[in-house]
Amino acid sequence: MATNSRFDNVFEYDNNLAGAGLRVGIVMSRFNLPVCEGLLSACVTELKRLGVADADMAIATVPGALEIPLVLQSMANSRRYDALVALGAVIRGETYHFEVVSNDACRAIMEVQLDTGIPVANGILTCETDEQAEVRMLPKGTDCAQAAVEMANLQKALAQ
Repeated sequence: MATNSRFDNVFEYDNNLAGAGLRVGIVMSRFNLPVCEGLLSACVTELKRLGVADADMAIATVPGALEIPLVLQSMANSRRYDALVALGAVIRGETYHFEVVSNDACRAIMEVQLDTGIPVANGILTCETDEQAEVRMLPKGTDCAQAAVEMANLQKALAQ
């Protein structure tokens, strides 16, 4: 439903952050666990604030960022979730591994949502230092919750 269109006679979908009745799956990496737990805490807190019920959330944990997309794919294929959230932290080290993990995890997450039509909010932080990750974890967890709810609602509106 459009309530505030920018142009006369042009339909515009509203940004809908109403989470009641939505089912959200979260996949969290256990690598860099203190940062990931911060992401998770902020995400779940915001999902609840937006109206997503505890019973409508599910959390799965995996060893690292590269394992996140497979579990997201399984959750998406189950059709039990309206939206998914990927949470993790990749901190730059001294080797090329940072780029591989960051790029491949992001690419695979994008493929999951495009292949299944289930929106995935990507909350895998890619930071230079632990300190950067700690500063970003709470805002990013919150942002991911909002993106998941908004995109689930938009997908539902587009299907009508």
